[in-house]
Amino acid sequence: MGIALQTGSSRAEARLLSSILIIALCLTLAPVVRLFFEGVTDQGRPSLDLMRDVLAQPSTLSALKHSIVTAGLGTVVSLVLGAAFAFLVALTDLRAKAALVFCLMIPMMIPPQITALSWIQIMGPSSVLLKTLGIAPPLGSPQPLYSPEGIILLLGIQHMSIIFLTLRAGLRSIPQDVVEAARISGARGLRTWWQVVLPLTLPSLAAGTAITFVTALGNFGIPAMLGIPAGYSTLPTLVYQKLAGMGTTVLAEVSVLAMLIGAVAVTGILLQRHFQGRQKLHLVGSTSRPLALPLGAARLPVEIALWAVVFAILVLPMFGLLAASLVPAYGVPLRLDTLTLDKWHEVLFRQPVTTRAFANSFGLAAGAALALMLICLPLAWLMERRRTRLARLFDSLLDLPYALPGVVLSIAMILLLINLPFTDATLYGTIWIIFLAYMGRFFAVMFRPVQASLKLLDPAMDEAAQSVGASLRRRLRDVILPLSAPAAAAGAILVFLTAFNELTVSALLWSSGTETLGVVIFNLNDSGEAGMASALAMAIVLVVMALMGLVQLLSHRFPKGVVPWQT
Repeated sequence: MGIALQTGSSRAEARLLSSILIIALCLTLAPVVRLFFEGVTDQGRPSLDLMRDVLAQPSTLSALKHSIVTAGLGTVVSLVLGAAFAFLVALTDLRAKAALVFCLMIPMMIPPQITALSWIQIMGPSSVLLKTLGIAPPLGSPQPLYSPEGIILLLGIQHMSIIFLTLRAGLRSIPQDVVEAARISGARGLRTWWQVVLPLTLPSLAAGTAITFVTALGNFGIPAMLGIPAGYSTLPTLVYQKLAGMGTTVLAEVSVLAMLIGAVAVTGILLQRHFQGRQKLHLVGSTSRPLALPLGAARLPVEIALWAVVFAILVLPMFGLLAASLVPAYGVPLRLDTLTLDKWHEVLFRQPVTTRAFANSFGLAAGAALALMLICLPLAWLMERRRTRLARLFDSLLDLPYALPGVVLSIAMILLLINLPFTDATLYGTIWIIFLAYMGRFFAVMFRPVQASLKLLDPAMDEAAQSVGASLRRRLRDVILPLSAPAAAAGAILVFLTAFNELTVSALLWSSGTETLGVVIFNLNDSGEAGMASALAMAIVLVVMALMGLVQLLSHRFPKGVVPWQT
């Protein structure tokens, strides 16, 4: 009887695993395969003619050069800022570390188009903040951010949190004993850092650098806000301009551009893995005390310098954004007699597109988080129990849709869903294509925390429930779900925070009635309504910070390491 029950349960698990894996593969890898097929075929026949033609166009070569330059130099800026903060926060006895780490996470949670808009409002001849202070450049002066240098600067600031997080994780694993042993051997000051600390953190530094480069390469909001007015195109903005100007008639052409972006991104990831694989330094045993170097008399000056940088890259742009939203017209100084909430009232309560965008963004983000939780919980558990060949293949390729730039996934989704198989229906132009793109894009964000949590569970609990006749559904509901719920909840919150303000994916997929918040801000600024764009952006920043505060309040219920800004 027991053997029969186990056999029946095993068959049910196999069927459920196959069913969920098919859904997961359709969401994550099928669009990428469809994109590749479009780029290497001509009317269904293998052909590289289109690819050669597109890659030979001057606009493609120029955009490729611009993308590599801005992403590469932006990564250097991120590396300098993020590494400096990581070394000081992780290795020294700074005070108020939790507050500092929380502030450093905010730029990563704020959408790139809001970052660009906030910096536009504090620089240039029409800056409300500069006019209020009486130091604005004369009218007619160029906006300095509408340039490659402006894009590089803001890409560096936007993504410095990635370097900071990955490097800090590596630094916190270095035990105090290692440095003490080096000191006993005669190492002092910078020599300790150069010969002991830095070699041990090179893998983390390489990983963070590669992820930052790939993220900067696929960034759409900052190059669009700063590059399009200057006639400076990167690959993501070139794809957007071609689709916006000629619609779906250029799908084959932009699919080649999307493949080019993906190829550069994958090259960055492969280089990171190559150098990380050659790293031969390892820590033996577990860490004891975390490394904590006393700064002594330099502690206060270092703290002042770090908080000054936080003020310059976070607080000051937000002040500029707020000031621009409180004046009746762009460029008017902010005084008591000019202060008004008309822009806030107009954009939040009178513009139907804003209400619709809030509803769309909230529904898409919450729906994607919930649907991914329902898929990833049983999938992660079944993959842990049954390591089939298909499951191993999916596990190794799962991170690809998230690693690829969002514009690549957008083009892939359009190609996959513009004509549904065996029907005349299409999802292009509907909100469902954005929803499915979000699910494919953020699948790994939900799956990985759940997978890590389930690896720590004792399988004896599930086996005990199975031995007394509990069905597969009941074991999932009564055993697996309660034990993995904290990790799933944390993953859902991260998916929601990321998707709520997303622009790179939805910029190519939206249509009238399916606008998201990121799209509305971009369109408002593009149409000259900088005041309303600033008011909406400021409202979104407040929502993001409130959500981050909620995560902080609930962080004690989540598995360790899930909340990224926790020290």
